[in-house]
This record gives sequence, C-alpha cells and structure tokens, in this order.
Amino acid sequence: MRNNKNSPFTLVPYYLWIALFVIAPIILVVYYSLLDLNGNFTFANYQNFFTGVYLKMTLSSFWYAFLITVFSLLVSYPTAYLITKTKQKQLWLILIIIPSWINLLLKTYAFIGIFGMSGPINAVLKTIGIPEQQILFTDASFVFVAVYIFIPFMILPIFNALDKLNPALIYASRDLGASKLTTFRRVILPLTMNGVKSGIQAVFIPSLSLFMITRLIAGNRVITLGTAIEQQFLVTQNWGMGSTIAVFLILFMFIIMLLTGQKEKGASQNGKAK
Repeated sequence: MRNNKNSPFTLVPYYLWIALFVIAPIILVVYYSLLDLNGNFTFANYQNFFTGVYLKMTLSSFWYAFLITVFSLLVSYPTAYLITKTKQKQLWLILIIIPSWINLLLKTYAFIGIFGMSGPINAVLKTIGIPEQQILFTDASFVFVAVYIFIPFMILPIFNALDKLNPALIYASRDLGASKLTTFRRVILPLTMNGVKSGIQAVFIPSLSLFMITRLIAGNRVITLGTAIEQQFLVTQNWGMGSTIAVFLILFMFIIMLLTGQKEKGASQNGKAK
C-alpha cells in the first residue's frame, strides 16, 4: 500500500524528463514549421511538402529504409538462430555488439577506403583481370554499409526471442509430423514475431533519417528525409521547411511504431489472473 501511495511522486522525474526532452522539442519543431523565412506565420511549408519533389524524396526514403530493413532481417534471423545453437552464445553476441561501439563516422570512412578505386576490393578485382569498378558513390554501397551498421540492432531482439522459445514446442511439432519448414512457418516464426517487430523498429525508423552515410558513401546520390532536413537547416537556412519535414518524419515514425507494436495479450491476462 505504501508503494502505491508513493508511486506518483516517484514518477515525477520521469514526467519531467519526457516533458523537457520529448514533448518540448516536438512542440518547438511544430512551431518553427509554421514560420516562413521572415518569421511570419504560414502554412506554405506544409503545402510545399506535398509537391512532387518532396513526395518523391519521401518515397525514396521509404524505399531505401525498406531495402535496408529487409536485407538486415534476411541476414540477422538465420544468424541469431545459429547463435542460439552454439555453446558460446554470449561470446558471439559480444563479437556482434563490439562493432556497434565504434564511432559511426570512423566506420563510414573505413568503408570509403574499402570501396575506393585504390581500395582492397578493386585490388583483388585487378589481380584476377577485372577492371577497376566504381563501387563507392552507388546505391548498392549505401545499402551495404547501412545494413552492416544496423545488423546488430536487428540480431539482438531476434536472438532474445529465439533464446526464450521453449524447445518442447519444436519437438512437439516434429513429433506430430511437421517438416522443418512447416515447423518454422507455423511455430518458430509466429512465436518470435515480437523480436522481429522490435528489430524492424530499431532498423527501419533510423534508416528514414540517415544523412551522414548518404553524403559520404552515396555521394548525395541517395536523398532521404534526414538529408533533406540537414540541407534545409544548414545549407538553405530554411528552418521552417526543415522543421516541416521533421514533423512528417516524426509522424511516419509514430505510425511505424503503431504498426509494429507488440500486443502482450498473454501477459495482460496473466496479470489479471493474479
């Protein structure tokens, strides 16, 4: 009973943090989105967003975020599954997590050297008689680097879901005559879907706002919402349009979180039963 009475007061720091660092910045972004270059109130920024240029940029952002998420999932799910079958699970997880500790800018510059005309990939191609290829500043190089960066964030939630899976359910499925593919499709995948959804959130949402990788790896050939925001704030100095793009980016992220949200029906039912 004492804990219940004191709980509202213990949540005060949490509410203050949310108000100062989540709600207040969003309100500020919305406020600037309603201003023109002269600081006058206007809805022109929102009208301009629905023009062909910005709609094309938005579709391009979603397309690249989709590709990054799909490739990350295709690599991460079997990798996470294999890790759960090894004896040294924690060791392999640490080896996967360690690269994410390295500064993003350093990893990006490393790939610039790897993909460059005088890099090791072109050196290998040259030794086997293949002419030097322009790997850097391409869509493929951008997607590859982005997938490499986001893979740990996809593997971890999937690994946690697979590791908590009761092996008895898999054995029961096999005993009932189900094939490996059927067992995966009807048992393993549905029971680990929450991990997949968490991984999708952790990869798809940040992929929409990438901007540094697009500049250094793709050479501005790839334009995302994050790149557009950076250009509006730092290049054209149009804070109103940059804030408008940021408002829509926040809305897109919120919608994605709703679509990939987890519904813990079992947990809520168990809580009621208790």
